[in-house]
Amino acid sequence: MDKVALRNFAVNAKEKLEKEVRRKLELIGITENKIEEGIVSENDYLKIGNVELNKREIKQREILVKTLKEKVKEENFQDALNELIEEIAYTWFNRIIAIRFMEVNDYLNDRIRILSSERENDREPQIIREVFNTDLEFSDDEKNYVYNLKEESKTEELFRFLFIKKCNKLNEILPELFEEAEDYSELLLPISINDEEGILRKLVDEVGEENFKIKNKNNENKNYGIGLAGLYNIGISNNIGISSDEKETESQVEVIGWLYQYYNEKKKNEIVGMNKGTIAKEDIPIATQIFTTDWVVKYMVQNSLGKYWIERNPDSKLKDKLEYFVTPKNGEIAYIDEKVSPEEIKFLEPCMGSGHILVHAFDILMEIYREEGYSDREAVRSIIENNIYGLDIDKRAYQLAYFAVMMKGREYDRRFFTRGISPNVTYTEESYFLFDDESKKILRNSKKINMDELRTNFYFDGITIDDKQNQVGEYLIRIFEDAGETGSLIKVENFDYDSFDKYLDECKERYVGSLTGEIWKENVYSLMKQIVKTAKILKNKYHIVCTNPPYLNKYNPKLKKFVETNYKDYKGDLFSVFMVRVFDFLVEDGYSGWMTPNVWMFIKTYEELRRYIIEDKKIESLIQIAKGSFYKEATVDVITFVLGNFKKKDSKGLFIRLEDYKGDMEFQSKKVLEALENKNCGYFYEANGENFEKIPGMPIGYWISKNLLEDFEKGIKTSELVEPKVGLQTGDNNLFLRQWYEVEEKKISYNTKSINETENNEYKWYPHNKGGERRQWYGNYDYVVNWENNGNAIRNFKDSNGKLRSVVRNPNYYFKEAVTWSDVTSGNFAIRYREKGSIHDVVGMSVFSEKIDRLKYILGLSGTKISNSIFRLLNPTIHLPIGTFSNFPIIENEQIKPKVLSIVDDCIKISKYDWNTFETAWDFKVSPLVNIERYVEEFENVKIGENGNVENKKIDKTQITLIEEAYSQYKEFTNNQFLKLKENEEELNRIFIDIYGLQDELTSDVSDKDITIAKIFDTDDEINDEIKGNNYVLTKADVVKQFISYAVGCMFGRYSLDEEGLAFAGEEFDKNKYSKFIPDEDNCIPITDSEYFSDDIVTRFVEFVKTVYGEETLEENLKFISQALSNKNDAPKEIIREYFLKNFYEDHLKRYKKRPIYWLYDAGKKNGFKALIYMHRYNEQTTAKVRIGYLHELQKHYERRASFLKDEIESNNNRKKAEQELKKIKSQLDECKQFDEKMNHLSSEYISIDLDDGVKVNYEKVQTGRDGKKYEILGKVK
Repeated sequence: MDKVALRNFAVNAKEKLEKEVRRKLELIGITENKIEEGIVSENDYLKIGNVELNKREIKQREILVKTLKEKVKEENFQDALNELIEEIAYTWFNRIIAIRFMEVNDYLNDRIRILSSERENDREPQIIREVFNTDLEFSDDEKNYVYNLKEESKTEELFRFLFIKKCNKLNEILPELFEEAEDYSELLLPISINDEEGILRKLVDEVGEENFKIKNKNNENKNYGIGLAGLYNIGISNNIGISSDEKETESQVEVIGWLYQYYNEKKKNEIVGMNKGTIAKEDIPIATQIFTTDWVVKYMVQNSLGKYWIERNPDSKLKDKLEYFVTPKNGEIAYIDEKVSPEEIKFLEPCMGSGHILVHAFDILMEIYREEGYSDREAVRSIIENNIYGLDIDKRAYQLAYFAVMMKGREYDRRFFTRGISPNVTYTEESYFLFDDESKKILRNSKKINMDELRTNFYFDGITIDDKQNQVGEYLIRIFEDAGETGSLIKVENFDYDSFDKYLDECKERYVGSLTGEIWKENVYSLMKQIVKTAKILKNKYHIVCTNPPYLNKYNPKLKKFVETNYKDYKGDLFSVFMVRVFDFLVEDGYSGWMTPNVWMFIKTYEELRRYIIEDKKIESLIQIAKGSFYKEATVDVITFVLGNFKKKDSKGLFIRLEDYKGDMEFQSKKVLEALENKNCGYFYEANGENFEKIPGMPIGYWISKNLLEDFEKGIKTSELVEPKVGLQTGDNNLFLRQWYEVEEKKISYNTKSINETENNEYKWYPHNKGGERRQWYGNYDYVVNWENNGNAIRNFKDSNGKLRSVVRNPNYYFKEAVTWSDVTSGNFAIRYREKGSIHDVVGMSVFSEKIDRLKYILGLSGTKISNSIFRLLNPTIHLPIGTFSNFPIIENEQIKPKVLSIVDDCIKISKYDWNTFETAWDFKVSPLVNIERYVEEFENVKIGENGNVENKKIDKTQITLIEEAYSQYKEFTNNQFLKLKENEEELNRIFIDIYGLQDELTSDVSDKDITIAKIFDTDDEINDEIKGNNYVLTKADVVKQFISYAVGCMFGRYSLDEEGLAFAGEEFDKNKYSKFIPDEDNCIPITDSEYFSDDIVTRFVEFVKTVYGEETLEENLKFISQALSNKNDAPKEIIREYFLKNFYEDHLKRYKKRPIYWLYDAGKKNGFKALIYMHRYNEQTTAKVRIGYLHELQKHYERRASFLKDEIESNNNRKKAEQELKKIKSQLDECKQFDEKMNHLSSEYISIDLDDGVKVNYEKVQTGRDGKKYEILGKVK
């Protein structure tokens, strides 16, 4: 199938149809604002604008207006109109697709095409050429009308006439899809055969017939013995669902289902995108629409319906025809001594969508009937009347499912349409409109409703005369009040609904022709017939239920109340509610087949669901599809499985684990078939459900070994040894959290030991453990939280209604030593040691203990492969909550513990030193390239447990004169640390793999990709595959850029070459801290493309390099720096200048996580003016100083240079070069002038900032005038 063509067509069709319906509504006086009355002419025509409607059209318009007004009672006019337009558009879409499928496969009774020609290269529809050869009946007037239209070549009018007439004719065989003639949708038919961009031309010309056509091996149409291949990629022949080269039919994709999904795709994305919260009732069908992959349908149906039959018929050959039928490794099937006839089997699809699952069930049932000697004609009737049932809340989907089932009948029985057979499929209609007006008000507005007190319109004097039956009617109206969203979740009482159905017909015949009786017949009777049809299906018991239920976990108020009232323990998602509901549909020993998200197998939300299934039911088989495989269809990870409605001890379930086989759903299918062919493939498992009960939380861990099960039994839960605690939830992180480098450093307390110390002191900010990126052993010390005066502001943070927004959890554990990890984990699990002095966040998961050795032992264990293996079992999502960590089984080995603790301390030390190497760490001392000797020596002095404000020492001058040598030593030291940490991690793996007895499952080796400290390569090309993807990899260019960043820090006085650590971060600026290299005096360093200023950034940088390494090696050092930055052969200073102009600020934004501390005044893309300032030295006059002292001066330089260049041009000296430079100078000068206007607005306002507000607020503040207007003078943060 050409999915691209189908998507393009369906998306375009929705837009075109709705646009055309809206236009036609406007033509007949129905606009977004009003409904025009129109003027009745003498010949009884209704004139609206330039349009005249005849009597039939007037009646259709009246019905249309009435329908619209009914909708307006429940919603505003515009929404009601939009809903109506959508309904009409999709009605015609469904009809057009149905007609196209039927004409391509010769299913139209007269075999005359309606939308296309049967002849090649002929675009005129066959029906126009062969009008009177069709099965249509024409009156004499109609014949004359046709002749006149043909004679006048009015092809468009003729086609519309014939198309509507054909739709009315199709009502005889497909009444649920092609409504009766008075249907107002006819009035708004939105199609044209002459419109080259219209839906018909697009469908016929751009969506090839092969997407619809059922073919056999001879490429000829057959009307028997073949599944709906053109619709649903399912063929029978000798095998059911075997690859196309092996079967008689050449199956195409599930065209109807895909077209339905693509048609709704745009709206679905809009709904899901807009609704971060609950989904409105009317949007639930589209928001939860996910088409079920074809091979999954086959697996579900074959292992439920097929299995049910095979188990009761040992001699059946059906199993040989089921491609996805799962059997144990020994191939033995547990047969059941019970005889069942084909007619007895009932199959339900409670969320049938477009009928994909029903179609495959039909095919399998046909094979069952054939085995029992039935003719195809007999089988078709029995299947439709006795076997298959379907429900949906969406009428659109129902119409397509109805069509699919009817086409199945036609495929197996070419005279099927003449037999008057109707399928047991329907949609759940709400009874809301059957309540009286007062009751409707209560339903709309009241939160607490007593349904028994509401009044309905069911009773009608003289018509509804049986009190007992009336009670059934009243009951159904009450229970179906919200059926549009509760659908097949509704449980109905055991009334005789067949008897009630007959009663309705009797009531219909009983009314005496009064106007009110006519209203009862039109409104109450028709709706009650629909409801009772649904009630019958809901009451039934079924042998098989198969479905792909809706996935929805944010309920609107009514749906939430329904779920909590009826399915409280399983309310995590609508799919889990359906899983429980379906057991009520099933007979004992029945089967249910599913496709759902995989989360119910593991996470705590669904623990009660797992308990129910494990203790009372049976997982017969399950395929765990690899993560990401389904993303082409929907961003959700899915599984497919079959459940038995029974409990059998010592009975094993069959499982296929595709977790390690990444690829799309087609690839997943291939791996499933390989596993079924070779069950010793390594990913086919047999597991007893009772084993799941041995694991905390009862995850469906079918693949785990006997040894790991024993580890759970003999291990002690983590929560019994240490104290896992959830932390602070501020209620507004933007308000209360900062990166530590944003605020004034003297206001940060790094070494607070207890919460009592936070009362009434000079500190406002305290280290905050917020989780962060994947980091092992030590790190992610980046955030601080406003905990001034014991968190007074956070503790009292409320919304506008006075409700407390913050949650202060476990404050007695704040500032304590801990082991911590991030709630969101990507890749392998990573856990870190956290020194005293921090408040842990709700996502900075932490465990505490007074026994530090125990904490470190658990840290060592959790840092091994064993943790990945167990956590992926307990909760294989991107989240790792406290509860999951609490269930980890700890096996303490006192003999080996000292060795473990020694290795763990070494890992922490290495990781801590790596973390503090970078200037974004608050314990950063000095760039390793500035003094590599000191940097290497200091490693031995690292203390574990000390956090921040460790005494800073004076910086001695390096003995190294070449930056290249410093870089080489730094690279060697860093890479040795990397290797040492890797060796440590592998040794911990060996130790704990032995303790847990997992030698046959895990190896000790650790990939370079998983080591979370720096490793340095000279170039990107040298980075090998094993480490690619590691975020901590550095290149020579990265190291040099870090050196440059440190140099800029020294230029502004943030750092000093005289002492380690921060020299200035917001307090009083002390010039005495700087003697070797003097920082910029006015806090402005221009970045220019030529040397216009004596203190421009390149000049200052060269001075810095000279100060660090000496003048004799300056040129060599600048060359090394420039070659690290670029492969160009330009002069080193020019390369460095280009880096500052084009890349430095971008790198700074990345380094400081979009919270820059150096701000760039930036005139624009022409590089007319750029200048850096240091945020912590900003004051009210900074913008004015930058403008007067630098921007205006640079403009004067440009003007002088422009004058010089003009002289050069006049004298013909280097004329071409001079002209190019002059053009550039002029554009820069223009840019500066425009920039000066913005600067002028702001410089006169003397805007001040408060560092406590953070970068984000202050960055906007200095660019916003008192009038509230934004003037972009700083570089964009992106």
